[in-house]
Amino acid sequence: MTTLPRISLSGTNYQIGYNHGSSLKIQIAGQLESYYEMFQNSSKLDREGVHRRAREYETTILKLVPHLHEEIVGIAEGAGVDVLDIIALNVRSEIVLGEFQDGCTSIGWKVRDENGKSIQYLAQNWDWVRPVQQNLAFVEIKQEGKPTIKMITEAGIVGKIGYNSASVAVLLNALRASPTDATKLPIHILLRLCLESKSASEALSQIEEYGAASAQHILLGDMSGAQCLELSPIKNHYISPNDDNFLAHTNHSIENTAIKEPSEFPGSRERLARTYEIVKTINPKTLSPQRLRETIFNDGENGGFSICALENACNPKWIRIMTLFNIVICLKEGCEPTAEVVLSNDSTDWIDPKNVLHL
Repeated sequence: MTTLPRISLSGTNYQIGYNHGSSLKIQIAGQLESYYEMFQNSSKLDREGVHRRAREYETTILKLVPHLHEEIVGIAEGAGVDVLDIIALNVRSEIVLGEFQDGCTSIGWKVRDENGKSIQYLAQNWDWVRPVQQNLAFVEIKQEGKPTIKMITEAGIVGKIGYNSASVAVLLNALRASPTDATKLPIHILLRLCLESKSASEALSQIEEYGAASAQHILLGDMSGAQCLELSPIKNHYISPNDDNFLAHTNHSIENTAIKEPSEFPGSRERLARTYEIVKTINPKTLSPQRLRETIFNDGENGGFSICALENACNPKWIRIMTLFNIVICLKEGCEPTAEVVLSNDSTDWIDPKNVLHL
């Protein structure tokens, strides 16, 4: 069974960063190699050009969230790389906005178990390029006065997909839209702030205070429920669940009219519609992480634009998008939050229970 590095970090933000960088030094080097190749081939940006853009966001990160800038400096020093390399990893979504076609499908569904207790599920397939999978890691972060974070992230990135001990959870979908605003916070920094929050409402207030540097989607939830956050430097818009306490998002703006997408994101609308079709066939009383994997997240309808995406070997390697992992986060009334992760392995049995990893 394929697995991932697992690291636990604590101390000052610099110490957290330094131990992150030194523990994942090989993976960070791999990430930088992959991303600089993508930046060059997709956006015609060499390392110097990437650093120019990263420097704009570094100023904002240092000003608005200096503790995370300190952590980024620690990662760079622990990994033995330039701090602008680590900034670039954390702002890669803003640097080349609209150039990549990473497609993800996220859902939130609140149900009751057989004892009448509430369960809030947040789950997604995360689709990206194959080389990144070997540079993912399970990261636990303990900070004084803040909830403990558990996330699956790309090496070198301070915030991504996961949950915390206060039962706040986040998922991520990329949107292709303009403009960007380097005076606001990059999406991966906002994800980290959400994971440092003690409630979804506190996380939302942080997003409102600092603003999003680019148009992106976060599915945010806690035991009170979940919302789709369609973020933009111009205006944010929030989508609540339907009457069945279900909501889903893919890679286009559903309701935020301030988000102007230069072109249709291939397959995004089809995946979203397919999600709602499948949900109609599921009895909420039978819901479980495995049930979600077997139904929604293993779906192969719509060919190359399916929810479970297969790699197209005909494409250049830096745009061969495929499902790299599935995560199902379970927030249950009266229980500690949990999450199951399954890594894609190009076979039809990738969702077999024996392949489940616990975040």
